[in-house]
Amino acid sequence: MAISWQTDVGVNHVGAFQVSGKPYAKGNINASTATKVEFPNVTRWIYVVNNGGSDLHVGFSQIGVEGSDYFVIGRKDNQMHQSSVRLELKVSEIWFSGSNPVSLVAGLTNIKPVRVSGSIGPSWSGSVGVG
Repeated sequence: MAISWQTDVGVNHVGAFQVSGKPYAKGNINASTATKVEFPNVTRWIYVVNNGGSDLHVGFSQIGVEGSDYFVIGRKDNQMHQSSVRLELKVSEIWFSGSNPVSLVAGLTNIKPVRVSGSIGPSWSGSVGVG
């Protein structure tokens, strides 16, 4: 009987984060209420743009964006300049709340979302600062 040592790459696989990411884009996201964006693979980086007139709460769980475990991307200013942020994060989902419309671009690795799963699913929920 042959034994195979072949396994899928995981979140600690350095090579998966050294190469350019596979492109992923989503626009016109209505994040007036808590809204989840799920990625088909774990991200290498994420670029979030708040095109709305309200501050955008960004977090890594619904409890986080509805509670206090989030950060804020400011609203578009009077000169119509949008607010944005680039995040170097390995996540399989991200949550938004408070603004509309929101856009994002991400670079994806070849790592499956299940590789960042915990006891309640594919996210960092329950981690310190996540909610």
